[in-house]
Amino acid sequence: MEPDKLTIEQAAARIKPYLHHTPVLSCAALNHLFNADLFFKCENFQKAGAFKSRGATNAVFSLSEFELARGVATHSSGNHAAALALAASRRGAKAYIVMPENSNRIKIKAVEGYGGIIRFCKPTLKDREDTLYDIIEETGAIEIHPYNDYRIIAGQATAAMELLNEIPDLQILLSPVGGGGLLSGTALSARYFGHDIKVIACEPAGADDAFKSFYSGSFVASVNPKTIADGLLTSLGSLTYPIIKKHVDEIVTVSEESIIEAMRLTWERMKIIIEPSSAVPLAAILEKKINTGNKKTGIILSGGNVDLTALPF
Repeated sequence: MEPDKLTIEQAAARIKPYLHHTPVLSCAALNHLFNADLFFKCENFQKAGAFKSRGATNAVFSLSEFELARGVATHSSGNHAAALALAASRRGAKAYIVMPENSNRIKIKAVEGYGGIIRFCKPTLKDREDTLYDIIEETGAIEIHPYNDYRIIAGQATAAMELLNEIPDLQILLSPVGGGGLLSGTALSARYFGHDIKVIACEPAGADDAFKSFYSGSFVASVNPKTIADGLLTSLGSLTYPIIKKHVDEIVTVSEESIIEAMRLTWERMKIIIEPSSAVPLAAILEKKINTGNKKTGIILSGGNVDLTALPF
């Protein structure tokens, strides 16, 4: 069953000793520019640099010592990999990480720094899953999926829960969407902890499988996605898709140009580092896909892991 209010509150209590309570920032310059009242939940300041630490920590600390004895394993292009490696290290467990060979080098270094044991594979979903299966066969490690796991979803939901505890009268809540762990958790928290909030997902046009799945009414897989937002390349999961269909109000798509412009605006006006995936919701406002005029709008800034030698601007 999808996480209920109590499950999310229990996740928040479980992860609290190990993670940052990230700040909620506003920016007068951006508010003026968009005639909006924007509140940014800054998961770019989270442990391992992204919201993924919430779900990974909740999942790892939900396991018994017996379950954890042979370690944990996952496939991930970056942020979940680093988050899982960090969470496992906190419990003295091994983390086996399958990463595509074209992964962001900063994210590879982060996984290595947290003690993750990396095995590289070809950058296809089949190769990722096959390599992970081999590792689990060899080691007996427990798979912690990047998003298709209710423990992960409950952990990710705590970001929006914290935002709503701080700004309880939000009218709109924006989240990027890739596999849907953050979005489904955000939508659940909006229902449990908010008051009549419109939840809108934002997705790159070059990786618009969630948009197609949402509006066609049946699952559409991500096929050869092309976007600078490398955290949003995966398809929705069998657990995240039903939650999104039930609790999300709208999904919009944005261009690569707008993502880059929104990322640059955030760096320049807010003086904080965000990665391209984090910029997608602001890009939707930039493109006027969402009417935020004089409405209190929350935005989950999903992460800040950027290769500074390969900026898009």
